[in-house]
Amino acid sequence: MLDARGRRRADVVVADGVIRAVGPDVLGDAPARARVLEASGCVVAPGLVDLHAHLRQPGAEEAETVETGGRAAALGGYTAVVAMPNTDPPVDSAAVAREVLALGGRALVEVCVAGAITIGRAGKRLAPMGELAALGVRLFTDDGAGVQDGALMRRALDYAKGLGVTLAQHCEDDHLAGAGAMHEGAWSSRLGLPGIPSAAEESMVARDIALARLTGARVHFLHLSTAGSVELVRRAKAEGLPVTAEAAPHHLVLTDASCASYDACYKVNPPLRTETDVTAVRVGVLDGTIDAIATDHAPHLPEAKDVPFDDAPSGMLGLETALAVALSVMDIAQALASLSWKPATIAGLSPRHGGPVEPGAAANLCVIDPALSWTVDPVRLASRSRNTPFGGWTFMGRNRHTVSAGEAVVVDGEAQR
Repeated sequence: MLDARGRRRADVVVADGVIRAVGPDVLGDAPARARVLEASGCVVAPGLVDLHAHLRQPGAEEAETVETGGRAAALGGYTAVVAMPNTDPPVDSAAVAREVLALGGRALVEVCVAGAITIGRAGKRLAPMGELAALGVRLFTDDGAGVQDGALMRRALDYAKGLGVTLAQHCEDDHLAGAGAMHEGAWSSRLGLPGIPSAAEESMVARDIALARLTGARVHFLHLSTAGSVELVRRAKAEGLPVTAEAAPHHLVLTDASCASYDACYKVNPPLRTETDVTAVRVGVLDGTIDAIATDHAPHLPEAKDVPFDDAPSGMLGLETALAVALSVMDIAQALASLSWKPATIAGLSPRHGGPVEPGAAANLCVIDPALSWTVDPVRLASRSRNTPFGGWTFMGRNRHTVSAGEAVVVDGEAQR
């Protein structure tokens, strides 16, 4: 067993949604006719928590639904996901937030909702953050678009501080990014594709660090991708500023060289960067500068991606492969910290999710087989879409069982409903 308190050998007894007993000889405490999940050679851990998933509902149900995204999450070892607000209509009102929360009530995992910072995610007028916060929304973002107006972002941070919520920023200066389709560098020049410079991300990271210093409000940086961004956050944390950050799995292992195939599956925003950037992001996760690994799960139907690279939408699947990608570049303790208890704290879900595995705790657990070798087959993924960059890749380590709110929703790699 492995949680924030460390490793130990133990069995875990669950009943009525709660962990009843933990220890080497506790199976006798299990209820009569209890279901036994075999976990020999596996690691029992708090369920994973995704800070950043695009579940597409309402408005793009052909690509994903809350139900299919929730199933993919459960298979990946997640017990909670935060659904991004760039839906149609966006989550910029209490009515839409209630709709997504109601849909989440039927999912295999807990689905939380991120609210938009601005109405329509248009960056002009603040959304009714107080109404959304009253529904339990704890994370606000215009993800897919950075808040371009610094004065508006400052005002949003002032409101957020008063409400006790966190603003999460998609860091991209629209003027610098322009119509870019991939990272601006040697590969974009070679391929003849318009590029997005690192400065488009880093300039907004620097601005919002300054605003965090000015307001004292919490800022979370979404899917950082450049060495410069990592260093800016490292310095801000050394200064004691209330900032956190995440990285996406693909920014840990893929570079802009992947775009040489012109396969739009590799088009993502922020774009895949250089080997130097990938190394810096990995180091940032390992040294704690980057707090969390978040999937940025972004489903798109095949026909949407089967167009010229410039014209394709950005995004990749991530919920079923994030754990395996993380385990390919770090040990399991580091991976679980970044995928479970650290993101749970940022999302305001701790200790219900990510908390220690102990009697009295909520039974939100995953069971990981670190020795299981498996090959990603896009057709077998639970998502309605197939746009994974990892099709055909073989990984070591996979989630075996998931217990969500005390229910075994995944057993031996199969969803139970």
